[in-house]
Amino acid sequence: MTAPCEQGAREAHDYLPHHREPRVVVTTPPPSPERLTWVELVFDPGRTERWIRFGQAADQRLVSRRNRFVAFAPGAVFAFVRWASNDHGTVLSRLDVLQAADPSRDRIAIPGVLPGAVSLLRLNGWRRVRRALEVIDAVEAGGFEAHAVAPDYWRHVQARLVVGLAPLAYTAERHRAFHLRRQVSS
Repeated sequence: MTAPCEQGAREAHDYLPHHREPRVVVTTPPPSPERLTWVELVFDPGRTERWIRFGQAADQRLVSRRNRFVAFAPGAVFAFVRWASNDHGTVLSRLDVLQAADPSRDRIAIPGVLPGAVSLLRLNGWRRVRRALEVIDAVEAGGFEAHAVAPDYWRHVQARLVVGLAPLAYTAERHRAFHLRRQVSS
């Protein structure tokens, strides 16, 4: 049997295949900083890690080698992963798929997300988080950009994973229906 500290260290590396650097997309002109949703990213190896799994950031600010902020324009969808451990192993594994909200829209408070965002998916526990990361990988393997997927799909994924069921695959038909629905409502 391994010591709890060694178990936590081993668990920390399980997510590395799912880790991606956020793409920073410079828009012209950039949205005003008051309209952006800012996310604090932290990298303290073996202790605390907060990172973006997918999403197109509009801006970023470096604070230090281990800390930076990335910003998302209103309407942008992104996945925010939080992981923390102590001497006894992993104490927090959380995945949120969020939509940056316009200041006039209701938002929920999420640690590290200022001023908050609309929650599309929220999962706790490494087993569920790992399964959701696998779903994200499958969406991307299907040829879709995860940030461009229908927001309702992420709600579906949460509902299914919370009760222990496998989510349905994201298909071209579902993606086309999402775009048609968006065209009709605009």
